[in-house]
Amino acid sequence: MTTASSESTDKPSDQQHKARDFGRSIGDRISTVRMNFRNWRRSRKDAYLDYIVVPLGGSFPERDDPPRNFIERRLPLPSPPLSMQGFNRRMQRIAEADNVGGVVFILQNLSVGLGTLQNLRQAIGRLRATGKEVVVYTPYLDMRHYYIASAADRIVAPPSTKFDAVGLYTEVTFLKDALARIGVSVDVIQISPYKTAFDRLGQSDLTPEYREQLSWLLDEQYDILTGAMASGRSMTQEDLQELIDRSPLSLEEALTAGLIDNIAYDDELPSLLASTEKENKQGTNTDAPANPPQAKMQTWSEGNRLLLEIHHKPTRKFIGVISLEGTIAMGPSRTPPIDVPIPFVGGSSAGEQTLVRLLRQAEKQEDMAALIFHIDSGGGSALASDLIGRQVALLARKKPVLVYMGNIAASGGYYVAAPAQHIMSQIGTVTGSIGVITAHVTASGLYDMLAVNQTSLQRGDHANIYTDTGPLSEEARSIYWRDIVHTYEQFKDVVANGRNLPRETLDPICEGRVWTGRQAKDLNLVDSHGDFLDAIRQAAVMADLPTDDIYAISVVNLFPKNSSYVLPRNEQKAWLNQISELAAGDTIREWNGRPLALLPFDLRFR
Repeated sequence: MTTASSESTDKPSDQQHKARDFGRSIGDRISTVRMNFRNWRRSRKDAYLDYIVVPLGGSFPERDDPPRNFIERRLPLPSPPLSMQGFNRRMQRIAEADNVGGVVFILQNLSVGLGTLQNLRQAIGRLRATGKEVVVYTPYLDMRHYYIASAADRIVAPPSTKFDAVGLYTEVTFLKDALARIGVSVDVIQISPYKTAFDRLGQSDLTPEYREQLSWLLDEQYDILTGAMASGRSMTQEDLQELIDRSPLSLEEALTAGLIDNIAYDDELPSLLASTEKENKQGTNTDAPANPPQAKMQTWSEGNRLLLEIHHKPTRKFIGVISLEGTIAMGPSRTPPIDVPIPFVGGSSAGEQTLVRLLRQAEKQEDMAALIFHIDSGGGSALASDLIGRQVALLARKKPVLVYMGNIAASGGYYVAAPAQHIMSQIGTVTGSIGVITAHVTASGLYDMLAVNQTSLQRGDHANIYTDTGPLSEEARSIYWRDIVHTYEQFKDVVANGRNLPRETLDPICEGRVWTGRQAKDLNLVDSHGDFLDAIRQAAVMADLPTDDIYAISVVNLFPKNSSYVLPRNEQKAWLNQISELAAGDTIREWNGRPLALLPFDLRFR
């Protein structure tokens, strides 16, 4: 199976279908002729490459950025980072080219989550399965980079590095006592002690439930990482873990233990990879001939022009892709020019206004056979999550909808996923956190210390319930609690209906508990595991599109052009009448300045 990617935002009219089909047929023939001509020219040059060199570093977003507009293309903006979409396109080209022997990946400080690491590792495994040799050259040998390196046929590292895969470590900084010193306190109202999003502000130390949750996630992730590393190096998981416990190791010790294959600098790679003497583990050899054989290596930008191609017929109908990334919020989606590393503040926001518009546009795309809803979000506003999730449910009644989870799809991120017909994650994806939480900040002590005098007037008994900086009254707390319980019950309804789970069985897997993708599949919260190419194949099967290698499945990224309102389809009125669990006005309320939050805990590794 191959994929053909493009970008679109507008629905084609019915009158365009015949013209489009005719144009596609002509374009397909022209494309075949051009490809055959390019292959003929390349074969005459005898353009065989031993290796294509591909650097791997940075953040690796799942999808390509939206196309830049006229002004952006003329500004001195940095090039967008290589996405998993772009990376898989490159790997597909290399896999199909008969005139290249393999790939050398140069690892350059990857800064990605476990789900993306598994995507990269799976792409490497898919490339090896086609018979291409994969070599990794890496100056980094920590857990993250070694997890990728261990997927290769051969690992080469420079003499000055060391084996630093020392395990997993996490820490939580609690601010409750520090805030109390300046007269600030945070009153956290939550449905369960496993809903720990604000524990850093409302607790002084790990609660038993927080410790339990961190422990099972660390155990799961450590097992996933070490199991894959050991398999890649043909050793037992116990032996690999014993070596990790002895780390850091010198490179010579790592070589002796079988953790790497060669010690060499990158300038020695051409001669090292040309040598058939596998016994010569050391890159520098004083007995080597003056002019040793050299492997023919080219970077991607140079070698891409030499690769032979295979023609695939694109499918007439396409699979649409919509991405939800960042904190779920009301309003339009926003991506700041600089990501501020402050929890719940920095980073991108996935706006309900933008997502609902895109989903409604997708529903009207007659040429769209299925939708992949890509989610990489730890949650956010309960109201925004409900409005987006409702639109997913409406679309799923018209077309197949597959949710593909990235590094995290938890809390509100899971809420919007539940109505889809199929949910796919990686085994290390963080998901679940089915629960509700909110917090009230009391700053009256700080104002007293600063001699700040506040005077207020109000009309309405509860007019200040969301804005008062004083301690919560019992009445206010009861109102907060009532809304949280109501929202939690609605969240469970969404999960029970979307996942066909008995409602009475949900609490043990809900109540804010967070799971890995592997655990979530056992709990029936997800359906399958895989990367984005697996998601495309599954969506094609759901939509009855051909999945053999003769065809290239057309994949279209849907982006917004503007923020104008899109009317829902009339058919949605009939659906409304069928809802018995939720009354028409029974919606989740957005609190003024303090929305109900569907957020997981914060887990960081370093």
